[in-house]
Amino acid sequence: MHIVIMGCGRVGSALAQTLEQQGHTVAVIDRDPTAFRRLGSGFGGRRVTGIGFDQDTLRESGIEEAGAFAAVSSGDNSNIIAARVAREMFGIENVAARIYDPRRAEVYQRLGIPTVATVRWTADQMLRRLLPSGAEPLWRDPTGGVQLAEVHASESWIGRKISELQEETGVRVAFLTRLGEAVLPTSQTVLQEGDLVHVMMRTDEVEKVEAAFAEGPEEGGH
Repeated sequence: MHIVIMGCGRVGSALAQTLEQQGHTVAVIDRDPTAFRRLGSGFGGRRVTGIGFDQDTLRESGIEEAGAFAAVSSGDNSNIIAARVAREMFGIENVAARIYDPRRAEVYQRLGIPTVATVRWTADQMLRRLLPSGAEPLWRDPTGGVQLAEVHASESWIGRKISELQEETGVRVAFLTRLGEAVLPTSQTVLQEGDLVHVMMRTDEVEKVEAAFAEGPEEGGH
């Protein structure tokens, strides 16, 4: 796939190098030509100097053949304008914009442009490490009604099947992190010590779910 990235800061350059290593062709746009130094001499993609929401600049980057567009410059407004131009003018379906202001991010998410709110994401990552017993959301749907979260399960769930966990707590287990690896469980998968459980649940049921995970299985359940 050809992928266009606007912004050659730390995130943009790391994204470009990773995507190229995975076999994609990449073009990076930045208004500052010295920013391309971050890509290193081994980068084989296009370096396009210009403004990322300018249509001629986007055409020079190969937007018309692109399968995805990422706007990760340091400006919220530039990122969202560029994302909208890529989607609305060039018909790119896979578009994402980095937004520093989390309130703005929610607005744009509702417009159908996936956003990554940098400050909120970093804060959530820290909270999950500081408060492992909580259910900090990893993802919310645009309406806020459903969320994916890591929930702390008490030791009494160890040895129980995922099907049992789902039935008693009313959640869907999306995946487990086991020994540092993501695992897609079946209903027959048994919870092991050290597993991190990531679940889909209704936002208005978070407290109830947390309580069920903390209390363990009902007595007599098998």
